[in-house]
Amino acid sequence: MQKQLIAENLQKSYAEVVLPLPLRQTFTYSMPSIIAENAKLGARLLVPFGKRQLTGYIVTIHEELQKDLEIDESKLKEAVELLDEEPLINPEILRLTQWTADYYSCSWGEVLKASLPAGVNVDSETVVQITATGREKLFTTTNFKTLKAEILQHLADEIEVIKGDLEKKFGKSLIQRNLRELENLGFISTFQRTLSTKAKPKLRKAVRLIDTSKAISAETNSLILNEKQENIISVLLENNGEIGFVELLELADVSASSIQTLAKRNIVEIFVHEVFRDPLKTSKIPEILDLTLTDEQINVFSQLATAINTNTYETFVLHGVTGSGKTEIYIRAMKVALETGKTALMMVPEIALTPVFSKRLRSVFGNEVAILHSKLSTGERFDEWRRIKSGSARVVIGTRSAIFAPLENLGVIIVDEEHDGSYRQHETPFYHARDVAVVRGNFTKAVVILGSATPSLETFRNAEIGKYKLLGLPNRIGNRPLAAVEIVDMREVFKEKGKDQVLSPQLLTAIRETYSKGEQTIILLNRRGFSSFVLCRSCGDAIRCKNCDITLTFHKRDNTLVCHYCGYREKVPTVCPACDSKFINFLGEGTEQLETILRDNFPDLRIERIDRDTMNRRNALENILDDFSEKKIDMLLGTQMLAKGHDFPNVTLVGVLAIDASLSLPDFHTAERTFQLLTQVSGRAGRGELPGKVLIQTYCPQHYVLQHAETQDYLHFYEKESKFRKNLNYPPFVALASLLFHHENFDYAYEQSQILRECLQNSNAKHESRILGPAPAPISRLKGEYRLQIIVKSANRNKLRELLDFSLHEAQGKSFDLRCVNIEIDPINLS
Repeated sequence: MQKQLIAENLQKSYAEVVLPLPLRQTFTYSMPSIIAENAKLGARLLVPFGKRQLTGYIVTIHEELQKDLEIDESKLKEAVELLDEEPLINPEILRLTQWTADYYSCSWGEVLKASLPAGVNVDSETVVQITATGREKLFTTTNFKTLKAEILQHLADEIEVIKGDLEKKFGKSLIQRNLRELENLGFISTFQRTLSTKAKPKLRKAVRLIDTSKAISAETNSLILNEKQENIISVLLENNGEIGFVELLELADVSASSIQTLAKRNIVEIFVHEVFRDPLKTSKIPEILDLTLTDEQINVFSQLATAINTNTYETFVLHGVTGSGKTEIYIRAMKVALETGKTALMMVPEIALTPVFSKRLRSVFGNEVAILHSKLSTGERFDEWRRIKSGSARVVIGTRSAIFAPLENLGVIIVDEEHDGSYRQHETPFYHARDVAVVRGNFTKAVVILGSATPSLETFRNAEIGKYKLLGLPNRIGNRPLAAVEIVDMREVFKEKGKDQVLSPQLLTAIRETYSKGEQTIILLNRRGFSSFVLCRSCGDAIRCKNCDITLTFHKRDNTLVCHYCGYREKVPTVCPACDSKFINFLGEGTEQLETILRDNFPDLRIERIDRDTMNRRNALENILDDFSEKKIDMLLGTQMLAKGHDFPNVTLVGVLAIDASLSLPDFHTAERTFQLLTQVSGRAGRGELPGKVLIQTYCPQHYVLQHAETQDYLHFYEKESKFRKNLNYPPFVALASLLFHHENFDYAYEQSQILRECLQNSNAKHESRILGPAPAPISRLKGEYRLQIIVKSANRNKLRELLDFSLHEAQGKSFDLRCVNIEIDPINLS
């Protein structure tokens, strides 16, 4: 009998696992019975991988090894630990992430990791220590190579050093090579240390009455209690018999021993319970608005409600001008979903917009609303995610990662400002949340609403050909007119003033008039910092980032030059680094300099700046927007964070500066993005009873983007831009892929690009795609790595994917390094 039990315990199952690494394959691990009996699809599994232990995700379970896998069982590694009794990832999210990984040609494991809240994955870190042999070598050798000696000296000064810290100090590629050589020589040793998860429930000690009748009789002195104990009972009764331990100490003005005495007498109980961290705990929740729908809104809403009620998947494009009432349509659609027992997901492009919408949703749906975005603390995001998974939160609002929220029985998915580039993930894993939303709606038979005043060309094209259904809100609520847009020709201003002007006379006059009437102004300058670059007037050199092919931006507040791509900083030099000249010029105004100019011109105005430099404190943006809404601020100036989603009825003037810079970027989306930005920011003016005015300063007023922005005519802009795209073979008329090669060594990056270029060419005969490159990327060096780019165009998306799959498979047989290429399907940024 004992032998039989031992044999049963030795029986194993096998799990196919995907790992959060840039690897497009599964790995098979054996599972001992103690793990196998509880293992389920979607659960996390701690597994050995090389010298590390990683969190993997179970995607398939086999009772015995599959013959087609051709795996030697004796070489299989065994799983270390099952991390979930119940899987964190449900079957729907498992299927959605698999589709995402397949479509965007990225790692399934990385997509699964991105779908979970930060801090839940168990990981490991490499610890590096110097050995006794290494110390001896350090102090006895005089001709030791400099970098190795520096690494050993650094290790000798510490008890232990994390490998990641060494990589930051000495550079990733250099440290990896030198550590390997030092370990082979026996001068250092390394070991793996498993890290605990960062996200954990928040526990709080609390006190509650065990027997209310005893407490009441205590108050009538049938129990002998001292004054402090009576205070405790009174506070508990005032708080429905239960309160936090610390709050009780403060409110009753007692010590812990008084509470513990009552606990020993079985009058109260001291216990520990979980406290959910609420991101909106300190927010002002507005009153519920009782709004009457217009005829246009009723027509749109009735079509959406019918689709939601009939459990039918359909994607609607809600094309509504700014101020036409799209938000009210969204809320009513979510109400319909919840009334039919379903759930609702609303996505917004910017974290800046979540306080506005989340407070509005909380006023309507109460605590059934959960929020997901990256600016939440690890604990808040963990708690919100668990509320969604448990079903206690049936409405979710969040940014792009919210598309993977574990909602069950979805009824409606809303993608507000669907055109916005923020829905695109610009680091691995690359995906576009808007398009993943459409697929999720299809999988779950949910209604998808893509809302925008300026839909992306791809989305509007899909509506044009009947793939999506177009719904229109062409008029503002109350038939209020759109703001009047005026183009200010800065060439004429230059002629009049004899030099460049940051603010035109027209804008200065308009600001004064707006302030005199007690109205508010928004100024948009989509460029941070004080000066956008620093130039030497003697030699003409601009000071550039040492890691990137980018000029540094001057920030006056801390007197530093900053790279807005990699974060590199240096103090402002007193002389030119190239020629020692003292003639250093600060050119190109940023929001920091604009703030100074505006304060000098309008000392009486209450002015606040909104950009990434000023909004790094928690709730800073929310507080400023609340103050602006309450008219405690006269003017907001800032970057594109101001352009969308905000509704301030007292704003009657919008000024746009330096828009020409965005029109000159080397990307086929440039015209579309600029038109969208201008239309969105123009929509901030005149949303109340007062008419609005928009002034756009430009040196090229004849540009078709500005002409159509002046009339806010999306349809004519779409027609014009579509002709250009079609003639030049760009989306939405072709499928596009960007292959970006990056490495610290230019020759290595170029070699890898040539390997894949040759494989693409070999596979292209039957796919008839157009292959461009390799060529230097528009930003040819970024974060210390050289960058080369191949662009692939195809008339057929399926053929494009086949070409990439065949070519990557062939390239791997030629020792191609997958780590040095980023593959983007349907890229929205080619820089």
